[in-house]
Amino acid sequence: MAELKFIEVRGAREHNLKNIDVDIPRDELVVITGLSGSGKSSLAFDTIYAEGQRRYVESLSAYARQFLDMMEKPDVDHISGLSPAISIEQKTTSKNPRSTVGTVTEIYDYLRLLFARAGTPYSPATGLPIEAQQVQDMVDRVMALEEGTRGFLLAPIVRDRKGEYKKEFLELRKQGFQRVKVDGAFYELDEPPVLDKKFRHDIDVVVDRLVVREGLETRLADSLRTALDLADGIAILETAPREGEPERLTFSENFACPVSGFTIPEIEPRLFSFNAPFGACTVCDGLGMELFFDERLVVPDQSLKIYDGALAPWRKGKSPYFLQTIEAIAKHYEFDRNTQWKDLSPKVQQVFLRGSGEEEISFRYDEGGRVYEVTRVFEGVIPNMERRYRETDSNWIREEFERYQNNRSCGACHGFRLREEALAVKIAGVHVGQVVQKSIREALAWIEDVPNHLSKQKQEIARAIVKEIRERLGFLITWG
Repeated sequence: MAELKFIEVRGAREHNLKNIDVDIPRDELVVITGLSGSGKSSLAFDTIYAEGQRRYVESLSAYARQFLDMMEKPDVDHISGLSPAISIEQKTTSKNPRSTVGTVTEIYDYLRLLFARAGTPYSPATGLPIEAQQVQDMVDRVMALEEGTRGFLLAPIVRDRKGEYKKEFLELRKQGFQRVKVDGAFYELDEPPVLDKKFRHDIDVVVDRLVVREGLETRLADSLRTALDLADGIAILETAPREGEPERLTFSENFACPVSGFTIPEIEPRLFSFNAPFGACTVCDGLGMELFFDERLVVPDQSLKIYDGALAPWRKGKSPYFLQTIEAIAKHYEFDRNTQWKDLSPKVQQVFLRGSGEEEISFRYDEGGRVYEVTRVFEGVIPNMERRYRETDSNWIREEFERYQNNRSCGACHGFRLREEALAVKIAGVHVGQVVQKSIREALAWIEDVPNHLSKQKQEIARAIVKEIRERLGFLITWG
């Protein structure tokens, strides 16, 4: 059979195509041009590519076809000369704040692996490398708590992982354990919870119930040993106060600072992922930015008078409530309510923006003839919006408040996106957040110098990882 030299399309009517016939040369670069709406995409993607993909899928076995999406036959009389087809569409740059050059090129995946396998954890308190805790160190720290402190000694056997864990519950019961804490709630092992395997779970085994008092040391050491053996060297003491929130103290045979008690339970690649709950900063959820009410947006024009709408959120409609609030504050701090914002004292400006603190002010309100007076502290415009934004369920109110918000680096992670435990692990004096902020050339220079800062054992572990990172960075420099 002679090889066809053309892709022959006859009677194409897909979308806005008007029963057209066309011959397209094979093994050539062909460009389809025309006005917007003339049918270029309908011919290329919805007719030629769709038919080529459909024929290819039909050639596969029934078993393979069940895993692939089948495209419908395009509205065309006949197409010949087709080969299996692929479609490459033009895409704009991703706007996802979680997508970076490092994640797209997989460089960040290798960086996570490098820090997990060759990184050294440091104490934020002392700046010294974190060393393993001994059981006696853990006992001493628990005994240092206030006498009478009650708590549960827990062994975290599952941390943020999917599964049903039926066998694990059964095995724990056989070993004599009676209670577990699953996703924040306590359960008896006689009636364990039914878990959805599609969701991530946290499971802590209750090893012992304790009351801190003299003579507890021996029992505590034995219980700690049991918990550490169950949870691969990790134990947690969760206090059970009569009032307030419980406190969790984490102990690790591997990484713990004896001075501050700072502990890294485990160093795994997921600890360095800002896309995973286990590694992402808990304040900004791994975005590195946080929203805040910007004073420059709350007072956009400082030449306006406070009584004539200098405070933008109070400007709409000039509510009598706001005007009477201004009068009371002006009387209390002895300034003219018609003063321009820029001429107010810094203290008065901060009272309006941030509140009066503990200083009480007398307010007098007239609501349609009903007059009442109240003496209280003034909340402040920004704290009021922060509270209402946090408490409201109305999308309209949220959108209204967002007009006065801006972005800034997260105060907890300082824009590095990761939780404190991840940023405590360093190689060559820097943590992974500092590495990803480097330019490509700076990052390449850093990775080439990494082996000089590792022990021989860690050099062997890191050799293949460093090679992959170096090659990808080199490629970006060569072709970027």
